[in-house]
Amino acid sequence: MKYLVLIPFLALGACKEEASVTPDPVAMTQEALGYFCQMNIADHGGPKGQVHLAGHPQPLFFAQARDVIAYLKTPEREAEITAVYVSDMGAAQSWRHPGVNNWILADQAIYVVGAGVAGGMGAPEIVPFAESGAAQDFIATYGGTPMSFDQIPDEAALGPVDLDQQLETPV
Repeated sequence: MKYLVLIPFLALGACKEEASVTPDPVAMTQEALGYFCQMNIADHGGPKGQVHLAGHPQPLFFAQARDVIAYLKTPEREAEITAVYVSDMGAAQSWRHPGVNNWILADQAIYVVGAGVAGGMGAPEIVPFAESGAAQDFIATYGGTPMSFDQIPDEAALGPVDLDQQLETPV
């Protein structure tokens, strides 16, 4: 009879959805390769990104924040995304050294779009910041418009890259 009392509680436990756990960001190392380019991303300046996928022990790394946004805006993904992080460029030592542990959740970042600066792979960059003041300081120097992740237009990440466009490399 004792066991019959436990059955409803076991059934309730089985019906509970598993709590979604957001994985922590992974430090960028010399071994981190860009998902699109398969190059060592530490060898290239500018903000980086990482996407964590369900069932995958290591994140996908991206050489540019723009590349992360492009990946998220395309439908060709099979695994569930469990977390997305981008470099907080307000905490970066410099453009050349964006940091290995200054990750922020992508949906919480303030992005500077249209600044005319080159990311790590030479394409126009979408620059993430954790703090609006740091984003405004960047805009004062390089131009651009502050946006939330949801406001970034598709063409900013997915549009063609004009190879003749003169882009600035921040210091």
